Amino acid sequence: MKKILLVLVLVCAALLAGFALWHFYLQPAGLKKTAQPKASPTPAPTPTEADKIQEMIAAMPLEKKIGQLFLARVPQVNQVEDVRDYHLGGYLMFARDFQGETTETVAAKIAGYQSASEIPLLIGVDEEGGEVTRLWYGQGILAPPFASPSQLYAQGGLDLVRQDTANKAEILKACGINYNLAPVADVAQDPESFIYDRTVGLDAAGTSEYVTTVVSEMKKDGVASCLKHFPGYGDNKDSHGEMVWDTRPMQSFEETDLLPFKAGIAAGADSVLVAHNIVAAFDPDYPASLSEKVHAYLRKELGFEGVAVTDDFEMAGLRNFADVNTAALLTLKAGSDLIISSYYKDQIPFLMDAGATGQLPEDVVDEHLRRVLQMKVNLGLIIL
Repeated sequence: MKKILLVLVLVCAALLAGFALWHFYLQPAGLKKTAQPKASPTPAPTPTEADKIQEMIAAMPLEKKIGQLFLARVPQVNQVEDVRDYHLGGYLMFARDFQGETTETVAAKIAGYQSASEIPLLIGVDEEGGEVTRLWYGQGILAPPFASPSQLYAQGGLDLVRQDTANKAEILKACGINYNLAPVADVAQDPESFIYDRTVGLDAAGTSEYVTTVVSEMKKDGVASCLKHFPGYGDNKDSHGEMVWDTRPMQSFEETDLLPFKAGIAAGADSVLVAHNIVAAFDPDYPASLSEKVHAYLRKELGFEGVAVTDDFEMAGLRNFADVNTAALLTLKAGSDLIISSYYKDQIPFLMDAGATGQLPEDVVDEHLRRVLQMKVNLGLIIL
């Protein structure tokens, strides 16, 4: 009897041991209990370029924000002081700024402007070649002056255009200039029209190839580009002296004028200059530079994400439409990011008041400023 009990005990013990082994080692994987690892803290996301730009904007008072939206004509006096006092986004240089100057003296002047600015400046120039040249007025900066787009193309096609663009970029950068308001993307058919001699003199397809070549080379060479004069000047009169009314149908723009702008945007143009002409197909009531409809087309239909810059506020066509302060407010509300003006000393305080009264919402200013700062980042002027 004792032996039987002993056997039963041993059998029971064996069964228990076998169950234990099955429980820990042989049960299906889904039934096993595994130790849960301790949760590690989620790493903080690395700030993106956009995040850093937004941080810059958030830290800036309104006065500095608005000042950054001006590409001011270089004043005849107090150039360095105005950079500091008005927090300007940049200077645009004209022929008078090069008279009697050499490459070295221009570079020294620009270095002085840059040293006065908390945020590096855009230093711009209209160096199209041909009849629109600024550097030629200096002493030995250019010899000979840059040829016009049509002359270059006639002499050597797009290869010569590309070589000229690279040479131009080298000379501009030696002077301290980082922004050339070129190429002209207008298509003009009438040799007697105002803008014709500043164009490459080709049809829409040929002008598109020209624009693509220039913009691509400028991007490679580290000089900011500017397509002008949106949405296309055509064969119209000169808006420097009067308001121009462009009555062409939208079909004309879609089949001709807009094609070089589309090509330039696809090539990575940094900015688009918007004309002061009233273009009825887009907006019969406002000059293009002050028109929400024109800017909406540029952004939504053409997908442009860069800087929209006004044509010069010195032009009589615009000043005949509205006083310079009102026009500055209208153009920012319409969608312009950068204002070319000699009147910044009046316009900046006016815009400050508009901000204080809610006429110019700060989020609108911030969106314009974001694009201007992004352009400076792209040029390597701001290192984030």
